Amino acid sequence: MHKFVISTSSFDTDNNPIVQRLIHAGLQLVTNPYGRRLTEDEAENLLREDVIGMIAGVEPLTERVIQSAKSLKVISRCGTGMDSVDLAAAKNKGVTVLNTPEAPAQAVAELTMGLILACLRQICKTDQQIRKGEWPRTQGSLLAAQTVGLIGLGHIGKRVAKLCRAFEANVIAHDPHIDQVPAGVKLVTMEHLFETADIISLHTPYSAELHHLLNAQAFARMKSGTLVINAARGGLIDEQALKIALDNGKLGAAALDAFEQEPYQGALFECDNLILSSHVGSLAKEARQRMELEAAENLLHGLVKNGLINDG
Repeated sequence: MHKFVISTSSFDTDNNPIVQRLIHAGLQLVTNPYGRRLTEDEAENLLREDVIGMIAGVEPLTERVIQSAKSLKVISRCGTGMDSVDLAAAKNKGVTVLNTPEAPAQAVAELTMGLILACLRQICKTDQQIRKGEWPRTQGSLLAAQTVGLIGLGHIGKRVAKLCRAFEANVIAHDPHIDQVPAGVKLVTMEHLFETADIISLHTPYSAELHHLLNAQAFARMKSGTLVINAARGGLIDEQALKIALDNGKLGAAALDAFEQEPYQGALFECDNLILSSHVGSLAKEARQRMELEAAENLLHGLVKNGLINDG
């Protein structure tokens, strides 16, 4: 019996009609047994035997994993980013790779706004102090008074820009892959963005060229008190350099929804001017339902196109 894998542990298989259709078509469903992001070895083991399709999370689908998956024909990413998939290896092996770029965009954009506002008004820190019996009178800052610098103006970045403009913030952006920008947004160089923005928010896919895009040199160029937000990919930030910048006051605060290693365990726990979130950007109920449905539809269409199941 052919199999299909759903590796994202939060996927609602019971209430997804396309998944049920695949099962009724005679495919055996294999789910993530670990309840977390798979390692490379775990992904390789899960895909090894008679798996023809996969609904993927952000586990590393490397050349080794793809080559070892002898029957694999379709990878359907449940999300936007494709950086976790070796696209060249997939192409060489004839594996179709699909994603759902629109479905999670609003959810990630709204989480980004929540993190920005939480940093500006020190909401999390104030909550912790009140629970300790204190009554802090913390003075925060208005988003309307800030210059927000967005690195990446794709599906998510454009939505963040629109939301920031609704708060009357000044918005600048860097994205070498686009020519047209939303109304009220100015394209600038990366250097200008680092030196000018009060808030820097990452919305770019990860690649080897962008590894540790925000490093010690980048933090040094930023204004004192800058806020850094990352609801994109963990590898974009040098976490050791981030801790130093938070500890010495170069950064006013930061908020992270993505880390180089997840679940995160590390020295950033010591920073009281840092908000941590467990890679939940897309986990808004409405967005998640749409994303899971689209991912399943992509898998179904890919398998039909490859002649592996009938469209009926």
